[in-house]
Amino acid sequence: MTIKLREFGMGVRLGLTGCCIAVLIGLATSAMHLYWHYERRDERPGLTIDDLKSAYHGIDAPSPLVQALEGGHPEGLSKADQEALLKWLKGEKVGENYDNLDLGDAAPAEVVGRACLSCHARNSSTPAAPMLDYWDDVKKVAFAVKIEPVPVKIVAMSAHAHALSMAPLTVVVGLLALATAFPRRITSGLLGFAGVALAVDLAAWWLARMDDRWVYVIAAAGGVYNM
Repeated sequence: MTIKLREFGMGVRLGLTGCCIAVLIGLATSAMHLYWHYERRDERPGLTIDDLKSAYHGIDAPSPLVQALEGGHPEGLSKADQEALLKWLKGEKVGENYDNLDLGDAAPAEVVGRACLSCHARNSSTPAAPMLDYWDDVKKVAFAVKIEPVPVKIVAMSAHAHALSMAPLTVVVGLLALATAFPRRITSGLLGFAGVALAVDLAAWWLARMDDRWVYVIAAAGGVYNM
């Protein structure tokens, strides 16, 4: 026997509609929580893939400025200026010494001004990211970033809660969808995508601890599931 939602009384259908709206509110609230929870993990504003990497895998990234200098950028930088910048960036007083007057022409601010701002300034004829006009700009790329992942016990607790709540929720929503007048092919396909995406998402939580490429799978599978 096939059960159709339209065969139920008005009260039942209203109640189920309210429950579905509550699920949508829950998903929207969950998205807000994820944004607020993760957006500052990489110590930069806004939610990026690095925030997720820092949570599930951890981040150990050198200073972007150090990488650029050791890679020979900018071309034409003198050996003395390169060594002065690298010594500053690898020292303990990066912020304090940026515009240290006692360093004279060797002060990092002076070196950056004459070697970098022809391209990395807002008023440059051909501005190139990142902007380096002010210390607030420079500090975004001056420091190495090392962030430990969320402890494994916390991941286990979260996976336990999510798996045992989201899987039954998906089954219930799927059964409701199958009881509608929508074509069975569409509802079956959507339920298939949701179930597989949920399983892949949760599995990737653990795999990402070994390889940060799985973080992209978390983002993709989570997006597919929620859609």
